[in-house]
Amino acid sequence: MDIAKQKRRENIAEYILYLWQLEDLLRALQFSPEAIYSTLIAPRRDIAEEQKHLFLMWYLDLASLLRQEGKEEKGHLEHTLHLIQDLHDLHLQLMKLPVGAHYRTTYARLEAELPRLRQVLGNPGMSDTELCFRALYAAMLYRIKGEGGKSAVTDTIEYISPAVGELAAMHGKVERGEIDLFKSDEGR
Repeated sequence: MDIAKQKRRENIAEYILYLWQLEDLLRALQFSPEAIYSTLIAPRRDIAEEQKHLFLMWYLDLASLLRQEGKEEKGHLEHTLHLIQDLHDLHLQLMKLPVGAHYRTTYARLEAELPRLRQVLGNPGMSDTELCFRALYAAMLYRIKGEGGKSAVTDTIEYISPAVGELAAMHGKVERGEIDLFKSDEGR
């Protein structure tokens, strides 16, 4: 809850990947309130005892959403998929507006890798932005499993991370009103 709020404020990409990781963790804990509490809440010393029930309720709300959306076994919450669509919409704007010049240069390094990623991850109808998030999440899982040194994983991080990082940074700036997409003299 606290980590998610902070990530949402600071970096939308990290927030999405964090929620995806929580989805998988909740599934691994079989949505059990006892397992969630003992694994995710009880060990934390930074949460006051009287606040722990709020954290449990937040995790249970996520579990409930996964169930409501029929994603008990796999898939991602509509909330995160909508955020990715928002990022993709921003991506499309940055690809054509003057304020996106630097982003276009960063994205150009990734673009040649997209067909290979699409072939590996499937789903030809997926937006490039969602494809990048799915690839980053897969790379993150490989790293967790101790297989992060594989060339496919390091290539994914090398090409995708800069573009997604810049897209997330631009999203934050737009959201905070620090830049106007339609003015070329702001934002950098």
